[in-house]
Amino acid sequence: MAVLADLAFDPWDPGFLADPYPAYAELRARGRVIRYEPTDQWLVPHHADVSALLRDRRLGRTYQHRFSHEDFGRTAPPAEHEPFHTLNDHGMLDLEPPDHTRIRRLVSKAFTPRTVERLAPYVRGLADELVAGLVREGGGDLLTDVAEPLPVAVIAEMLGIPEADRGQLRPWSADICGMYELSPSREAATRAVRASVEFSGFLRELIAARRREPREDLISGLIAAHDEDDDRLTEQEMISTAVLLLNAGHEATVNATVNGWLALFRNPEQLARLRADHSLVPAAVEELLRYDTPLQLFERWVLDDIEIDGTTVPRGAEIAMLFGSANHDPEVFDRPGRLDLGRPDNPHISFSAGIHYCIGAPLARIELAASMRALLEQAPALALAAEPERRPNFVMRGLKGLRVQVA
Repeated sequence: MAVLADLAFDPWDPGFLADPYPAYAELRARGRVIRYEPTDQWLVPHHADVSALLRDRRLGRTYQHRFSHEDFGRTAPPAEHEPFHTLNDHGMLDLEPPDHTRIRRLVSKAFTPRTVERLAPYVRGLADELVAGLVREGGGDLLTDVAEPLPVAVIAEMLGIPEADRGQLRPWSADICGMYELSPSREAATRAVRASVEFSGFLRELIAARRREPREDLISGLIAAHDEDDDRLTEQEMISTAVLLLNAGHEATVNATVNGWLALFRNPEQLARLRADHSLVPAAVEELLRYDTPLQLFERWVLDDIEIDGTTVPRGAEIAMLFGSANHDPEVFDRPGRLDLGRPDNPHISFSAGIHYCIGAPLARIELAASMRALLEQAPALALAAEPERRPNFVMRGLKGLRVQVA
């Protein structure tokens, strides 16, 4: 086990948040598993280990399918956080088999490749419309004008959320996702609980309406989903699934869009390459997801003792897999600090792996490609108008805004 001392890894430091990748290089040089006392976690920075652990069934997103809090040596969450945990803990991202298997199987029936592909013309049309608005204004905030409204509208359309109600979705999502940061503040927890109550109440009413009058949308599909054993989603599982699909369906896409365009502006030779050859868009999407990873850390509980490079990580410990570090591991990526839109081999893990691989990855790729193509076609001279400010978050890496101008 490496000892963490005098390193630049500090997820609350603005300098680290501005560019965590040099600190990751130090971590990888120190070892394969590193005990980090401030968060009581074991950091795993290497690609091979992260990839293997994402598939290791000795780890879990939850432990409550096997242990009580007391048996696992953990303290139950505060009672006042119960609405958040009820919402979060019934979503498939935070469940393990057999519940995870059952819910993902049922959700997959309504979330098929055909469903996603059917949305592609809508996604492209909306991306074109949003970018046209940005161009008419001569520029603006790429985050609020394009990156944010596109995936929010797409997942809301998919779920069947009425247009008049969509303005509430992003604030609810942002408040709930605040609880996924390391050591969230009391204020962040309060906001997450309030958003959980309001969002759950809204969806409960929408589900009741779709039960009365089903439509061609994902909420109606979740209500109808069942298998040969006649398993169905409970109402809470439907609510938690809808929230998960919304949160995961746009948070990463928003951040990937603005992180990606900032990376392009800071690497003008690669941006020029992309402008000259739009066929690079699919590869560019993958490389930008790798280069500045929107989800930097993913946590797992150790359900049974595991050994990493001779170090035993005991049952009850929490492992923090550093996606951003893994995506910059020189053992896997040639010159990982270099942005290369034509990178031929790109096994990034930005969408995770194993049973918790992102079910919305195909949709995210369609959205990212659609907005990129629209910007390349309609704003070929798009330029950075002001130096952006990073959000003070580590786990979900993004910007407060990205001011651009159209020449």
